[in-house]
Amino acid sequence: MTSFWIGTSWKMNNTIAETRSYLTELAAAPLPDAMSVFVVPSFTALPAARETIGDAPVHLGAQNMHWDEKGAHTGEISPLMLLECGVEIVELGHSERRTDQAESDADVNAKVRSAIAHDLRPLVCVGDHEEELAAGASAETVIRQVKLAFSGIDTSQLSRSLIAYEPVWAIGESGRVASPEHVEAVHRAVRDLLDTHGLASVPVLYGGSVNAGNAGALAATKGVGGLFVGRSAWTAGGFLEVIAAAEKGLGARSAAASV
Repeated sequence: MTSFWIGTSWKMNNTIAETRSYLTELAAAPLPDAMSVFVVPSFTALPAARETIGDAPVHLGAQNMHWDEKGAHTGEISPLMLLECGVEIVELGHSERRTDQAESDADVNAKVRSAIAHDLRPLVCVGDHEEELAAGASAETVIRQVKLAFSGIDTSQLSRSLIAYEPVWAIGESGRVASPEHVEAVHRAVRDLLDTHGLASVPVLYGGSVNAGNAGALAATKGVGGLFVGRSAWTAGGFLEVIAAAEKGLGARSAAASV
C-alpha cells in the first residue's frame, strides 16, 4: 500500500522554543509505519526543527518559496535557502497566499518547476470557493488548478509531488469539514486525471477542518491519500490524536477492501 501522508502546517504560529518542545514530543512518540508524517513550521523555526527531528521519521516542510535561487525579491525565501535548512517538502499555492499575496496559477507553476529542479517535494494546494461549491463546479475548479500547476512539466518529473485538496470554505476558524461523499467525488476526479497521465503514485490529501473527531472517517474515504491538518495539530498532543484517529480509519478501510 502506498504510504498515507499526514501532516500539519503551523502557518504563523509557534516560536523556536515552542517548535523544539512540539517536535521533541512528536519525535518521541511511536508513529505508524504505514504513514508518512510531516510538519511545516514557520521559516524562522526551520533550522531548530531539523535539529530536533533528528533521525525521527518526520519529514520537514516549508510554507512557501520563490522560484528564483537568488535576486531582488524582498522578504522571499529561495529553494537554496530551504535546502540549507534541511527542508524536504515545500507547500505551494495555499488559498491564503492566492488571496492575500495575489499568487496566480502561473506563479504556482513556476514554483513547482523550481521545487522539482531543486529536488524538493512540491505540496500543491488546490481548492474551490463557496460559489463554486454551490454551482456544482468543485471538481472542475480543482482539476483546472492541478492542470495549471503542473503545466508544461514532464510527467516523469511529477511522481514525487503531493496534492492537497483544501476547500476554501472548509479552512479557518469558521470553516466546515466537507462530507466524505464530497471529498470522495473531488478526489476521484483528481485521481482520474493523475492516473490518465501515469501519476498513480501521487497522493491526494484532504485538508480543511480536519480534527480527531473526523480524521478516521476521512482516512477511510476512498481516494484520500492523506490528511493535511490545521489548527487541530498545532500542539503535538493534538496532532498525535489526529494521527491515531486516521490510523483507525485506515484500518477500517483496509478491512472493507479485503471483504
